[in-house]
Amino acid sequence: MADHNEVGKQGEVAAVRYLAKNGYDIIVQNWHFQKAEIDIIAKYKGQIIIVEVKTRTSLEFENPKEAVTIPKQKRIVRAADAFIQEQNIDLECRFDIVSVLIQGKKMDIEHIEDAFGPML
Repeated sequence: MADHNEVGKQGEVAAVRYLAKNGYDIIVQNWHFQKAEIDIIAKYKGQIIIVEVKTRTSLEFENPKEAVTIPKQKRIVRAADAFIQEQNIDLECRFDIVSVLIQGKKMDIEHIEDAFGPML
């Protein structure tokens, strides 16, 4: 597995632990729809939470949360809509970003709730 894939996997594991510790019920990880993937789908306080995880080992190029571009957001929203319809879910939906910065043995997690909304 390429180094960047391993870093991404570490970030997702950390994000799941963080969310679960904070009361989120993880429904599914790495859910695919067409060319889109949703990293984490959770339930929290009567809402479906769609989580995009971005992990970096340095802020040299860009902050992880800045990597969730408008086209990426649109793919996530379409995939979330497909998941909600497929599972016949009748709950409000929120889109969050969990930004994970891994530097050596130090890991910083930033959870941005309601980071973007449906724009279709």
